[in-house]
Amino acid sequence: MSLEKFFNPKSVCIIGASREKNKIGYTILKNFVDGFKGKIYPVNPKAKKILGLKCYKSVSEIKNKVDLGVVCVPAKIVPFVLEECGKKKIKNVIIITAGFKEVGNFKLENEIKKIIKKYKIRIIGPNCIGVYTPDTGVDTIFNPKSRLGRPKTGSIGFISQSGAIMLIILDWMSLKNYKISKAISYGNATDVDESDLIEYLSKDKKTKVICLYVEGLKDGKKFLKIAKKVRKPIIALKGGKTKGGASSAKTHTGSIAGKSEILQGAFKQANIIEVQDLEELFDLARILSEQPLPKGKRVQIITDGGGFGVLTSDWIEEKGLEIAKLSNKNIRKLRKMIPPHATTKGMIDLTGDATSDMYELSVKLAVEDKNVDMIALILLPQLPGIKEDVVDKILKIKSKKPIVIISTGGKFTEKLKRKLEENRMPCFTSPMRGVEALKALYEYSRF
Repeated sequence: MSLEKFFNPKSVCIIGASREKNKIGYTILKNFVDGFKGKIYPVNPKAKKILGLKCYKSVSEIKNKVDLGVVCVPAKIVPFVLEECGKKKIKNVIIITAGFKEVGNFKLENEIKKIIKKYKIRIIGPNCIGVYTPDTGVDTIFNPKSRLGRPKTGSIGFISQSGAIMLIILDWMSLKNYKISKAISYGNATDVDESDLIEYLSKDKKTKVICLYVEGLKDGKKFLKIAKKVRKPIIALKGGKTKGGASSAKTHTGSIAGKSEILQGAFKQANIIEVQDLEELFDLARILSEQPLPKGKRVQIITDGGGFGVLTSDWIEEKGLEIAKLSNKNIRKLRKMIPPHATTKGMIDLTGDATSDMYELSVKLAVEDKNVDMIALILLPQLPGIKEDVVDKILKIKSKKPIVIISTGGKFTEKLKRKLEENRMPCFTSPMRGVEALKALYEYSRF
């Protein structure tokens, strides 16, 4: 059965919609009122209207077809609500409510399983944040937008077993102006699990890279079978690696955290890139979704700060890449513009006399040069010769080679980086992060 209605429904009912602003049912309903273009049906037996919409006492009162149900009622009422959804022929339901196997209430969770099997319903949850799809307005996040930002539409798909991880990521992505195609917190995975969601995103035209936070796999064989078929990058962060972490995972989502060694083996078999923290996960997601794959591992360093260039050189060799050397022909072209004391052997160091025009020519020559596969562009814009137009000069260069920007500084630097990020040019604060991203891009190109 298709998962499409979770992300692109024409109608939705919010079961447990509330008039009280501090309630989950109010925030979720307001999300849909603010951004959803389809029909919205609030369900609350004690209200006639909420946010200007007619309220229904029960799901059965709704006369029209409903594609998606969002459940945020107390746990003990969930089976009754699911029965109503089944009779109404609502085939896709998101259960936000907690209080099931994650707290040892297996009896209640088993009731849910029987009902969804009886009516052939697909559910995400329970005990989850649910779905955020910016281009369709599906937003079941129960944190107000004034407190938690929502990223704009992009090409990174994010799957998280943990709701808290998903919330932090979305807020952080919004702040950094990173973009997302779809985000899903699936909680206890009573029905729809990480494998189903990976399979869906692998076929989603708007998703170029799949990111996964997982504490334990529901079905290891199923996961491996599906992941092996995916022809998009999958980047995974595993929680519950230690004994303490595994114990926490069990009480968090009711998940049995698998042994790290076994999961690492499964990741390798399926060409999944495993990362160690959330920052690394999105470093790699951004470059894999925004930059072309390289033909080799030679990296041309362009810098206006020698120390940063040296650190980048160290990381390039540390990660098994190579420092590119511009051809003599292009070095001669570059020498006509840059200062006589600038370095062109290996890394190109434009020195403190760098200008926006020097950067433009350096990048253009590196893009054209057959000796260069990738470009690490270190931009320290605090120098007097660097103007704001350096961003436009870099962006207008059409490149079939990957380029990463390594840039560190204060408000002025962050202003330029934001514009670069908005135009799909990934920026990194440290040489280590930038080079690790290039290494991941090179390794994926060999898959």
